[in-house]
Amino acid sequence: LATRASSDNKVLGRMITAAPEMIKVARTIERVANTNVSVMLLGASGTGKELLARGLHDASSRANGSFIAINCAAIPENLLESELFGHEKGAFTGAVKTTEGKIELASGGTLFLDEVGDIPLQLQVKLLRFLQERTIERIGGRRSIEVDTRIVCATHQNLEAMIADNRFREDLYYRLAEIVVRIPSLAERPGDA
Repeated sequence: LATRASSDNKVLGRMITAAPEMIKVARTIERVANTNVSVMLLGASGTGKELLARGLHDASSRANGSFIAINCAAIPENLLESELFGHEKGAFTGAVKTTEGKIELASGGTLFLDEVGDIPLQLQVKLLRFLQERTIERIGGRRSIEVDTRIVCATHQNLEAMIADNRFREDLYYRLAEIVVRIPSLAERPGDA
């Protein structure tokens, strides 16, 4: 019986919920899955943002492409640019080979930027350029590389307040938040407690 109950409560493939609030969120994500808009997931830590991002990817026409997740808060600032954009051999000490970044690796699929509010301002400019041009340059590179990557991002931070404090670019926010999905906290989802 428990197996049947859990399969009846599945939404977006992997997520199990009994909360009507989360079913509503899942239905919103299903509606935008086959568009190419950037989606921002807002919610507290532990509310299922990465599961929802993966569900969006799996429900989209990009499901056969890669789903790559990166936690922007977990990578030191000086390494984050290389992780996102890649680098050419010899671009800096220790760059012994050309390495594709996460944006390039996710081409044809989805890149999930978790904790996007932790991206440093200087790197926000480069990310904005990618979102506008759909091309990247690896660190130390001279050539533009066309990339077809969908961005889904998440944060628990108040980006509007960060914009007011000049800690997050407003133009980047609007590029990342073409669709904003607010995820209810666990307290607001008694069916998931």
